[in-house]
Amino acid sequence: MKLPLFPLDTVLFPGCTLDLQIFEARYLDMVSSCLKAGHGFGVVRIVQGSEVGPAASEYASTGCEALIRDWQQRPNGLLGIRVEGGRRFDVVSAEVQRNQLTLADVNWRNEVEDLPLEDQHADLAILLEALGQHPLVETLGMGGTAQGQRSLAHQLGYLLPFQPEQKIELLQLDDPQLQLQHIQRWLEQLQGDAVS
Repeated sequence: MKLPLFPLDTVLFPGCTLDLQIFEARYLDMVSSCLKAGHGFGVVRIVQGSEVGPAASEYASTGCEALIRDWQQRPNGLLGIRVEGGRRFDVVSAEVQRNQLTLADVNWRNEVEDLPLEDQHADLAILLEALGQHPLVETLGMGGTAQGQRSLAHQLGYLLPFQPEQKIELLQLDDPQLQLQHIQRWLEQLQGDAVS
C-alpha cells in the first residue's frame, strides 16, 4: 500500500494522541485526501532534515499510522488536527513527489496479542496514572489506567523524556514485555543521572 508520510521530530505510538498544525500545501492536500478516503497517513521520526521545507532526507524506517480523529480551524487561521496512533509499519521504499510529499510502500507489522498487566508492572502503571494528572497529558486524553502491557508500554514510551533513538527502538519491538523492560531500565538510568 502507498502511504503518505509526515516526517516529524516526534515518535508516534499506537493508541497515543498527537495535535498538529498544518500549513504547508502538501500536507493540507494530504489531510484533505485522507479525510475523503477515510484512511490515515504515516508519521516517521526525522533523522536528517527538518519538518518544514524540502522533504526530509532521512527518517526512521519504522513509523506509526496516524488516524485523524478531529480537525478545526485554529484562531491563527491554520488547520489543527488531532490524530491517534494506529498500526505500526516498516518503510520498504519511498518516493518524493513533485510537491515534496513523500509516498511510501509500507509493510504493516503484526501485533502480538496484548497481555494483562502483572504485579511487576505496578510501579509503571502508577507512573502512567501520575502522568495523566499533568494538564498537557490530560488535554490529549491520555494517561490514567492502562488496558494492558502494550497500552502501558506505548503510552509511557510516548510521554516519557527518552531519547528519540530509544523511542524508535521501543516502537520497533514487537513484544510488550520487552518494551516494558526497556522502559524500566531507562527510567533507572534517568534516575541515576538525576542523582549523580
